[in-house]
Amino acid sequence: MRTGAFLYPWDVDGDPAAPELLAGLGLTQVTLAAAYHSTRALTPRHPVRRIVTAEHAAVLYPPDPGRWAGRALRPYPAGEWAPGDAYGRAAEALAATGLDVHSWVVLAHNSRLGAEHPGTSVVNAHGDRYPWAPCIARPEVRALLVGLAAEAAVRPGAAGTELESCGWYGLAHLHAHDKTAGIPLGEREQLLMSLCFCPSCRQGYADEGADPDELAAAVRAALVPAWNGAGPAGGLGALETPALAWRARTARAFQDAAVAAVRAAAPPGFRVLLHADPDPYRCGADAGTDPAHVLGLADGVVARPPKLAGFAAHARAETVLAANLPIVTGLGGAPGRLARDAGQAREEGATELRLYHAGLASDADLDAVRKELRAVG
Repeated sequence: MRTGAFLYPWDVDGDPAAPELLAGLGLTQVTLAAAYHSTRALTPRHPVRRIVTAEHAAVLYPPDPGRWAGRALRPYPAGEWAPGDAYGRAAEALAATGLDVHSWVVLAHNSRLGAEHPGTSVVNAHGDRYPWAPCIARPEVRALLVGLAAEAAVRPGAAGTELESCGWYGLAHLHAHDKTAGIPLGEREQLLMSLCFCPSCRQGYADEGADPDELAAAVRAALVPAWNGAGPAGGLGALETPALAWRARTARAFQDAAVAAVRAAAPPGFRVLLHADPDPYRCGADAGTDPAHVLGLADGVVARPPKLAGFAAHARAETVLAANLPIVTGLGGAPGRLARDAGQAREEGATELRLYHAGLASDADLDAVRKELRAVG
């Protein structure tokens, strides 16, 4: 079973032992970050460092000045955590071991963009901005992200790409010193708190036949039971259908444009996968999609079990259904159960595995992965 693992360039760049270690796990490919959001990460085996602080969302290679000349919104180069062409150096070292290298591109998740250009962000029904969540309905945001998809995906030597956050982002977001868990919010509440009311979305709701002011008021009213502990959020009545129709149409148009841009820039045979959820209204890294549509658009998806089963009914013989399995014990993964989890994923329709995340895993975790992959075959 074809197996890949996620990796950051800084896990390899500057560590001569890393490529052979990874190749020795029994992997087929590495999905290497080319554009990534801000993070703080461990590098448990690197000979020089142990903590990498990526201070803002950035491309991990030198962006093409010609592509972005004259544009107010453009990708941010990385700082000292990934200097120069860190992606290229890591990709070359990994390819030398025989591993296939695919790019990993995060799109609609960028806190620095929202801080420096507040008008690009999702705005909830209460008027709160989410600076980490670029609104994909904004024309200038779409232009940035579609251009980023093409440039970051098709790096020299990459055999394919995996596009993360290729759709709506919303309320849910890991944040420093987070204090948002005092009131549990289920999927319904998360969706209502993620509906955007920026000028572009307000116009979109109006185009679908919903008054945006009435819709915002309905969202606020629907959330009242969640805030006072009386029960789950309510519905939006007749306004719900046009609101969700706008969201689904916008996400689909963005996904179409991003994949088309990658295909136009890529050589023949280049593989395009989306990190996806079969619920079309889902927000986040695994963006909501229409399974039938996205599997006709891209070569496949990367999804977390049991969500993978939602795509299996729409898969063709050549469709890639990659199960995203956690292998870092400290992050809740279970590398010692990898063979069993892979078997369950295969029953759900998985054709490949993705292991999250080889660079963050301890030596003991990787030892377990090596053993378990022999059993997977």
